[in-house]
Amino acid sequence: MSLWMVRAGGRGENEQVALDNNVVTIGWNELGDLSKFKNKADLQKAFITVHPEANKHRVTNEVGQVWRFAKEIKIGDLVALPLKKQSAIAFGRITGDYEHKTITPDVKHIRQVEWSKNIPRSAFEQGILYSFGAFMTVCRIKRYDAENKVIAILKKDEYDEIEIQTNESSEEEFDLEEASRDQVVKYIGSKFKGHGLSRLVEAILKAQGYVTRNSSPGPDGGIDILAGAGPLGLDKPWLCVQVKSSSSQTDVRVLRELQGVLSKVKAEQGLLISWGGFNNACIREAKDAFFSIKLWDQGALIEELFKYYETFDDEIKAELSLKRIWVLVPEE
Repeated sequence: MSLWMVRAGGRGENEQVALDNNVVTIGWNELGDLSKFKNKADLQKAFITVHPEANKHRVTNEVGQVWRFAKEIKIGDLVALPLKKQSAIAFGRITGDYEHKTITPDVKHIRQVEWSKNIPRSAFEQGILYSFGAFMTVCRIKRYDAENKVIAILKKDEYDEIEIQTNESSEEEFDLEEASRDQVVKYIGSKFKGHGLSRLVEAILKAQGYVTRNSSPGPDGGIDILAGAGPLGLDKPWLCVQVKSSSSQTDVRVLRELQGVLSKVKAEQGLLISWGGFNNACIREAKDAFFSIKLWDQGALIEELFKYYETFDDEIKAELSLKRIWVLVPEE
């Protein structure tokens, strides 16, 4: 049994299709049905015919990925889908051989999958995250005993926050921006636990122009932060915020509780923040409440933090010291 990573588009454009239809998928639709290729040499000839402009490195790289997806991944293998729209990685097991089947105009090469669960990125050590951040659509994840560690994590309902490891290196080409973001996520997960995460959220809301009231540590009755616009916080929109710092996924029950609290405090909008992410039922129901409730997972919280960090007060900056850097984007 092997552990594979299979992405669903460079921007995650096909990830929801993959999850909803219990499949993994790749691009390269211009090659047609891959089952007609009996060996890699035939696939390479077809690739060169379709892409005569491709240099030797690109041909070798992309043909190898296509061949692995169609021929080398086996039924029973573990598969990881790094999600772009959540700060999590979806895991499942391959249940079918390669098929050429049109699910959408962009999704034609598929392998059937039984999806297990989505795991927040902060549950993994940096070395494994480097592998999941590789500039590849399809690759086998072998380093850092990744397979056994993933199996162990899948058996848990709560996930330990892995301490930052700054002395690790990787021989793989990986996404530097994603790796840096993962380090910030791990630091926040270890240093801003419990009520500390609520303070960080409050700093973001203040930077957005809200006047806030943060509940004291302890039972909060479904309200962590109340926020309003204007100099006194009395102007609309009125916002009610619930912050879940646990590493486990938040289910739809919590979303419904927040909807009830909105009515109780006469708030117009709700913000539900879950460090461990949300299960699929919660995500689906939140879509129907688009104009009243928003969900933030680790990734969404980090995006807002980066956007407003420069305006935070000195106390927060002292606890979370960040510096912006510029790097050259590698050519495709």
